[in-house]
Amino acid sequence: MSDNDGKKTLGLRGGSRPGNVKQSFSHGRTKNVVVETKRKRVVVPKPGGSKPGSGGAGGGVGGAGKRPAGITDAEMERRLKAVQAAKAREVEEAAARKADEEARAEDRERRRAEMEAKEREQREAEEKAKAKAEEEERKRRAAEDKAKAAAAKAAAPAAEPDAQRGGGAKQAPAKKPERETDRQNKGKGARDGGRRSGKLTVNQALTGGEGGRQRSMAAMKRKQERARQKAMGGPVEREKVVREVKLPEAIVVSELANRMAERVADVVKALMNMGMMVTQNQTVDADTAELIIEEFGHKFVRVSDADVEDVIKEVEDKAEDLQDRPPVITIMGHVDHGKTSLLDAIRNTKVVSGEAGGITQHIGAYQVETDTGAVLSFLDTPGHAAFTSMRSRGAQVTDIVVLVVAADDAVMPQTIEAIAHAKAAKVPMIVAINKCDKPAANPDKVRTDLLQHEVIVEKLSGDVQDIEVSAITGKGLDELLEAIALQAEILELKANPDRAAHGAVIEAQLDVGRGPVATVLVQNGTLKQGDIFVVGEQWGKVRALISDTGERVEEAGPSVPVEVLGLNGTPEAGDVLNVVSTEAQAREIAEYRANAAKDKRAAAGAATTLDQLLAKAKEDENVAELPILVKADVQGSAEAIVQAMEKIGNDEVRVRVLHYGVGAITETDVGLAEASNAPILGFNVRANASARNSANQKGVEIRYYSVIYDLVDDVKAAASGLLSAEVRENFIGYAQIKEVFKVSHVGKVAGCLVTEGIARRSAGVRLLRDDVVIHEGTLKTLKRFKDEVAEVQSGQECGMAFENYDDVRPGDVIEIFERTEVERKLD
Repeated sequence: MSDNDGKKTLGLRGGSRPGNVKQSFSHGRTKNVVVETKRKRVVVPKPGGSKPGSGGAGGGVGGAGKRPAGITDAEMERRLKAVQAAKAREVEEAAARKADEEARAEDRERRRAEMEAKEREQREAEEKAKAKAEEEERKRRAAEDKAKAAAAKAAAPAAEPDAQRGGGAKQAPAKKPERETDRQNKGKGARDGGRRSGKLTVNQALTGGEGGRQRSMAAMKRKQERARQKAMGGPVEREKVVREVKLPEAIVVSELANRMAERVADVVKALMNMGMMVTQNQTVDADTAELIIEEFGHKFVRVSDADVEDVIKEVEDKAEDLQDRPPVITIMGHVDHGKTSLLDAIRNTKVVSGEAGGITQHIGAYQVETDTGAVLSFLDTPGHAAFTSMRSRGAQVTDIVVLVVAADDAVMPQTIEAIAHAKAAKVPMIVAINKCDKPAANPDKVRTDLLQHEVIVEKLSGDVQDIEVSAITGKGLDELLEAIALQAEILELKANPDRAAHGAVIEAQLDVGRGPVATVLVQNGTLKQGDIFVVGEQWGKVRALISDTGERVEEAGPSVPVEVLGLNGTPEAGDVLNVVSTEAQAREIAEYRANAAKDKRAAAGAATTLDQLLAKAKEDENVAELPILVKADVQGSAEAIVQAMEKIGNDEVRVRVLHYGVGAITETDVGLAEASNAPILGFNVRANASARNSANQKGVEIRYYSVIYDLVDDVKAAASGLLSAEVRENFIGYAQIKEVFKVSHVGKVAGCLVTEGIARRSAGVRLLRDDVVIHEGTLKTLKRFKDEVAEVQSGQECGMAFENYDDVRPGDVIEIFERTEVERKLD
């Protein structure tokens, strides 16, 4: 066997023929077949040859007529089958290639047909658009010609008297308008022809053929005026518009040019002539801008940064624009007096079932339609002491306060606080005496207790309505709604729905799926989808409005509570929402407010004098701090928790809130907690997976709470652990020294008589000489005779030796006492 041209040949010596060559030749009685493939040339015996062992069987090598050693019939048959399989595969591959080429040809034909059809449709559309554009151009030219003819006709009577006064020499200019008009029309035709030259696209045809720019009515009037002046032969001068430019402390060059309605290049050129090499994106001071404004002939008005809020100034509504609006009723009272249950009974819902611990911890805003058709907007505020600020916000936006007092509990601390908020807001009050169905109910006690706080009900000849109600049985609910409707009718509540919306944020939260969400009570105007607004330090565009029932609405009028989506950040609860005209105004106002708030916080935390700085450093050195991070589900709850934390502590220890926010606990919060060695308190929120893993690795403690009582109690307990324990001394006995002995390896030992109480080895001792303390320490030994004992009773003698002290004398008195540590707790 040999290799020729990289091809292996079996059973044949000599070179191989080029190409795929099949050759049959015979040696003896056996006919061999030579098959040459692309990679190798194989000589195999034809089936039906002689058996192995016979002379010349299996094809000889080199014409010897012998089979190659080691080649059996089975091997030969296997090789033949392999060759046949290879040939079959080649046939299949050729058929597949042919089918693929046919499919590609069909696909090319189909695409060519589609492209031809598409081009044909496009040509037809372009022809139609071109015909339409030519028709519109013809109509426009006809209108212009008509306007020019009217202008020339109007100018002719004015020019005729001049011609009569000036004689024949003055008649020459009368022909000038005609020649000027012809020349103008000729030039315009050339321009039109130039614009019409080339291919008209569909975009140009649909946008009017002039790049999408349409002439306004004012532009047409100015053009007619110029044509009239030209027809009369007068000079055409553009009137200078003097503008009043508002000038802040610093302004960007491009913005200055925009406010003057001048070209930016002209303003930059004027600044360069003044020696200032600036670009359009650089800022110039107010004095420089003032010179530029005067140079261009405009007037300037100096304004401050705060003037950006002038766009949201309150506008007085006309009396004829005002319409009746639903009253806003705030439910207030002490915790667990049944405020939410009462509102549930009115709304026929079960809001209280979703509150953690059975208490309300968020402000709820609802709208209720009574049986008589009256629409009422209710605000349900929490009653817990920590939510003082939330109740205060509820009172600020309300028209009527319903004070809920339990008949079996009477007036409580938060009831008094709610009365104070209602009086501060100067709103009328209705007292609802709840839980009248209980056996221990005493409504008269509630009425008499209210007298102490200057709340006189009608049954006691006062002017405050009082209704006995029961949220369980439904008693008095109709009377309560009737009293609210009567009070609202007396107030004559009105608002203008046809104006920009103005409202207050009742609650705000960061929703994982929807982003920042604010519950807004619209107070005036109508808030619509797509409105651009600014609220506190945030701004946004109304992406969606969700009603209290969870339905999506297009707009919200006065006294309607809605959830607003589309904010760029979470606002503070209590912020005022105002709708503005442009997004630029909203951004500017929000940025100004954010900077002002930052400066205010920096000024509040800075020490202005050296004495203040030293005092603050000394205070921080002596006061132990418990740092914490707070994350809550809504902004109102976060504020309430922070306020509760500020009240915890005394002169020795205080709680410091490093950071508080709204939303889930993130890895950033864990990193801050690790750097400050502080725990993270989550109120109705949870940590995401990455934050949990990071907290486990870094050893940061995360605690979850759903009731504010538990959170406050835990923080108090933790802060109490930072207090130094109070050490108390209990005197347990006195002993008098009778004699002093010297003992080897021990030193001086005092022979004593216990005169009072008991002497203990583990107790502390003081040595008194003439009732003056000269040493305080511990006992080294306490012996009774020769034995070391733990204690000695009164009236017995003993031996005492002090630790590291030997100056004892007969007649001295030993005072024995014990120290105990008492743990202190914050109130």
